[in-house]
Amino acid sequence: MSNKTKTSSSSNGNNLLPLVIVNPKSAAGSTQSRWANNASDLRAHFGAFSVAFTKKPGDGIELAKRAVETGRKFIIACGGDGTINEVANGILQTGETVELGIFPSGTGGDFRRTLRIPSTARDVARSLREGVTKTIDVGKVTFFNHESEQVSRYFLNVSSFGLSAAINERVKSQNMFKWLPGNMLSGKSNFAFSTLQEVLETEFITVRVKIDGNDEKILNTINFCVANARYFGGGMKIAPEAKINDGFLDVINIGDIKTAKILLNAYKLYNGSHLSLEEVKSTLAKRIEVASLKENQTIFIETDGELPGKLPAIYEIIPNALKIRVPN
Repeated sequence: MSNKTKTSSSSNGNNLLPLVIVNPKSAAGSTQSRWANNASDLRAHFGAFSVAFTKKPGDGIELAKRAVETGRKFIIACGGDGTINEVANGILQTGETVELGIFPSGTGGDFRRTLRIPSTARDVARSLREGVTKTIDVGKVTFFNHESEQVSRYFLNVSSFGLSAAINERVKSQNMFKWLPGNMLSGKSNFAFSTLQEVLETEFITVRVKIDGNDEKILNTINFCVANARYFGGGMKIAPEAKINDGFLDVINIGDIKTAKILLNAYKLYNGSHLSLEEVKSTLAKRIEVASLKENQTIFIETDGELPGKLPAIYEIIPNALKIRVPN
């Protein structure tokens, strides 16, 4: 598909229309096969819009930036959490006030859960039309990419390392449940199966952490999460008390916990009661600095479901950074 902007109405090139940026490869390619039906629901329940398709990673950022520069005021991301992240980054990098909308169509769908966006295309289209605008915080992480260059990226949902990064890498490399009907079921099954595989192989890592300029601490971690929103990993309620407009990031550290105990308490990650476990610690912070204790150890980070690079990293909260449309 071309990533050139097309229009769904007769007013071709009208930049007053909302732009929908679609990742046709999201949800294991089912976004592409369902797009005609989703577009029909959008037109019927939302109204006229323009559309642009991504072709490769990073296109969402560039398409959103160009759209802002040509005067778009409302841009809708259609895809998974990674697509939403790219479109948000494109908007935020311009420094302009542009509203983000979300049309979920991905494997995990975690940011959608925090915002309580409906799961059916018809209801999503209606909520985009009838929803309200909310200003939310975003996280910013400065890290080293795969070419060992220091870069920064915004995130809306969760950035983490440890078990979660390994799970995401496994999810992206193998989709064991493509044959299952329904995107939500396939996504949850794939995350659950990948989680089981990784838990059986996992070992703790040791990192140096400094929070809000306080003394540096040495931590053992199975999984370290910096959360702006509540869910990750295909529905795990990793940060049950997180608020997207409180000016803080929620830091969750799952320490050196035995494999058997992880398996016995896995359900707690989904209902948000894992904070009661003695190996789990949480705090609120505005700035978090993290590095591996071992200089030569490579620890990859996960950010909104993508794997953009590695530690060391600096996490910061950017308050009231982005306007987003949410269900009324």
